[in-house]
Formats: sequence, structure tokens, C-alpha cells
Amino acid sequence: MSKKLPVNKNDYIDVVFVDLTHDGSGVAKVDGYPLFVAGGLPGEKAKVKVIKPGKSYGVGKLIELYEKSPYRVDIPVEEKHKYGGCQLEHLSYEGQLCYKENQVRQVLSRIGKLENVIVHPIIGMDDPWHYRNKAQVPVGEKNGKLTAGFFKPRTHEIVDTDESMIQLPEVNEAIQAVKGICNELRIPAYQEESHQGVLRHIMARYGKQTGELMVVIITRTAEIPHKDKLIEKIIAKLPKVKSIIHNVNTKQTNVILGEKTTVLWGSEVIYDFIGDVKFAISALSFYQVNPIQTKVLYDKALEYANLSGEESVIDAYCGIGTISLFLAQKAKQVFGVEVVPEAIEDARRNAALNGITNVEFAVGEAETVIPNWYQQGNVADVLVVDPPRKGCGEALLQTIIAMQPKKVVYVSCNPATLARDLRILEDGGYKALEVQPVDMFPSTSHVECVVLMSRVEK
Repeated sequence: MSKKLPVNKNDYIDVVFVDLTHDGSGVAKVDGYPLFVAGGLPGEKAKVKVIKPGKSYGVGKLIELYEKSPYRVDIPVEEKHKYGGCQLEHLSYEGQLCYKENQVRQVLSRIGKLENVIVHPIIGMDDPWHYRNKAQVPVGEKNGKLTAGFFKPRTHEIVDTDESMIQLPEVNEAIQAVKGICNELRIPAYQEESHQGVLRHIMARYGKQTGELMVVIITRTAEIPHKDKLIEKIIAKLPKVKSIIHNVNTKQTNVILGEKTTVLWGSEVIYDFIGDVKFAISALSFYQVNPIQTKVLYDKALEYANLSGEESVIDAYCGIGTISLFLAQKAKQVFGVEVVPEAIEDARRNAALNGITNVEFAVGEAETVIPNWYQQGNVADVLVVDPPRKGCGEALLQTIIAMQPKKVVYVSCNPATLARDLRILEDGGYKALEVQPVDMFPSTSHVECVVLMSRVEK
């Protein structure tokens, strides 16, 4: 017989929140049964409605707060749209940093069984607002006017947004300007249900160090109505614009960018710096959205690598070469691997842009390329990994263990898979010495870490 749950759908119950989930929802316990509720904070007493009771946990909706956390920040209803995509908008920044640092500590202990590793205090931002250098917002239509902003949670309804508190002001300005111009020119929005209309998304990218702006118009159609007038008005309205790009996405899909990209005006790329390294950023380039904290993160990775100029370094999951180029300034030779061919093209272009010649890039899965290198005798003194959220593949972890580099520097965007991988590497002869959490995305539940591992000498 299946065990009876202590809650039923549509029950109203009083709870006390005891923790936060990895995505920032409050955790309450009802006779030991976990109930996850968006908006709840530890220590708060509240009334919640049970929305979805599952076998191992349930989901609830916050109805009323009886007692508030001292870390709670009250946001007026009319202001909430300014924080689109922010799971922790109701938590003070001090509270966010405590939550993220504790999350890293708990996960390393629970999943990784790593009790003696040094976890340093998280590095936050002096100003945790207006940090994102890129926005891509969906466009809709309401009462004959264009809307552009964020989707309401769990819907496809667009909340028209004048400003996002986590976007750079130049990015906010660009989105609003293009929306207004398209409204003036009566360029129709894309209609998801009928797969008709023209304008699907507006994207803006900004080089914080260079002051260069890119605008990307994403449409369903190959032609843009009033294209010349659109270009003319964007240039007049946005003096920092250096690039206007047109991307065509004809498919009925949630994927934002299509396969055809052309330059409408100006340059194909804009430029930005992280530290002394210059990067070319195209419409399709992966480039960190918080360049201030990216430098903090990469400086720490470089510090942990502690290069003297004589080392051979492998950078797995190298993307457009950001970490590789940082490392190349101090290493004898760097080899970068990335599965996305376009990213490797960008990496090679960025190396040439900076006159860096001691770096080579290869296209392929790190789990395939690096084992092949090892079989051919290409070994590293230091191996750096910066994998996606799913962590490192088993083949790569086993190759690291077999290759025996003196140090492994692990850059992670997911504490859970980080802890899992660190446990495997520890069992294979490595010791996790230091962990530095970095807050790359204030007001969201995400946290990045840099970890130094050293080979245990037998």
C-alpha cells in the first residue's frame, strides 16, 4: 500500500520555513514531508496553499506571511517586473550571500563528503544591481502596441518591462528604444499561436569597458518592414550603437536565435575587455554577462593555477577562450577544447586579437579529445575545467586521474555536480584544498565556485 501523504491538493496550512532549495524556494516540513514554496525564507511563518503534492515532496503557493525574516526585502507589486528572472528578489543582498555560501558548504559536505576543504567567504559585488551586459527579450502585442519584457512565471504571457534592475542601463535603454521605434513603424509582433507576424525578440549587448553597443533584431521573416527607416532611427536614438544585426528564426520553437544572421549596419562584432584581454563579441558569441565578477572568478583561477611560465595547461570546455587566454599570459603553452565550432572560431579570433600565440584550440567533446591527447602523450602540468551545469563526463574525470596533472582547477556553475566530481577526483588521488564561491548573478539562486585540487604524493 502506498503511504498516505500528510497534505492534499488545495489544502491551506500554516508552516514555518526551515531552509531554501537550490533554486531559492522556501522549504517547509509537514510531518517530515518537504513542501517547496517560492518566496518563502528560513524562519518565516506563513499560510500556504498546496498546489501539487508529489510522492517525495510537494509544491505550495505563498498566501500570507505571519512573521517575516529580517533578511526580507519588500518589493511593491508595481516594481516586481523590474526584477524579471530573479528568484531571490525578496532576499536582502547580505541574505543572498549567506544563502549561497551556506549552499556551497552544505553540498560539498552532503554530496562530496568533503569535510576538511577550506571554503572561503563568498565574493559578492559592491553594487549588486545593473550588472548584466546582455538582454534578449520576447516581443508581443497588447491593445495594438508592442510589449517587450519577461514571461510571467509558468506562462507565455509577456510582462511589458520598461527597466530591469539587473541589466546595465545602456542595455535597458537599447531595448526600450528599439521597441519604441518598431511601434512607431508598426512592425507587427510575432504571434506564437498562429506562427504569424514579424518581430520575435530584441537583443542588446554592451561592452562595459569599451562603451560599444550591439542591437540584434530577431524576426520570423527574412525581410523587415521599413528596414531602412528602422536602421536610421536606431542610429539616431542610440549614439553608442556600433552594430545592428538581423537574425531570422523561421521555426515554431522556443529557441531564440535562428540560423541566418546578417549585418544590417556597422560592424559584425563589438569589443570588450576582461582585465587586459580583449574580446570580439558577435550576436551568437557566448560571453559572460557579468564582466566585473568574471574577472574576479578568472583572477582566482589564475591564482590557483600559480603558473611560472614553464607549464603546459589544458583548458577543458574552453568556450570562446576566456580562461585559456588568461592562462596563456602566464603559461608556456595552453590547449583549449570546446564542442561548439563557432566558439572555437571566436577563441582563435580572440587569441589573434591579443597577439597570443602560445595557445591552441581544438573542436570536440572534452571527454573524447583529452583522452585522445593523453594516449598520444600530450599531458598537462595543470588542467582547468569549466563544465556546463551537468559537470564533467566520466571519461574526462578518469583521464585526469590517469594523466596525473600536478593541479586541477575546477570552475563550476553548479555546486551539486561540483561536489560529485570532486568526490571522484579525491577517490582518484587528488585533494580539494580551497573553494572560492563567487556571486556572478545577484538576485538569482546561481553561484559559481573556483576550486584548487592538488595531486596527493604517495
